[in-house]
Amino acid sequence: MSKITKTKKEWQAQLSPEAYRITRKSGTERPGSHPLNNEKRDGKYKCVCCGEVLFNAEAKYESGSGWPSFFQPASPQAVEEHADNSLFRKRTEVRCSACDAHLGHVFDDGPEPTGLRYCMNGAALSFVAKE
Repeated sequence: MSKITKTKKEWQAQLSPEAYRITRKSGTERPGSHPLNNEKRDGKYKCVCCGEVLFNAEAKYESGSGWPSFFQPASPQAVEEHADNSLFRKRTEVRCSACDAHLGHVFDDGPEPTGLRYCMNGAALSFVAKE
């Protein structure tokens, strides 16, 4: 799959300042600050940058972390994982496979069946409710 690439100006014109800071600069939103954390409807969570489906509502759960959390991506190809050694600790960063947007991190303290917690920034996602 070839990556979707845009210039800094193109991304800034498309995204809100907060979405740009998070997705293109690897930022993080304050816990509990995004409405998608409380979203309970059935639907799909897409990359705010390119529209690729990243997570399904069936995989969302309340982790208590303050960020939208999922136990698995919509498909194995939806996201990519990268080592992140910033903040003086080892973490695994999650990026959109299609456009390389920073989404959040994945941890191994999630529920069954995977045991994973994909802890995503709400500003990196858009939600489309199932009709």
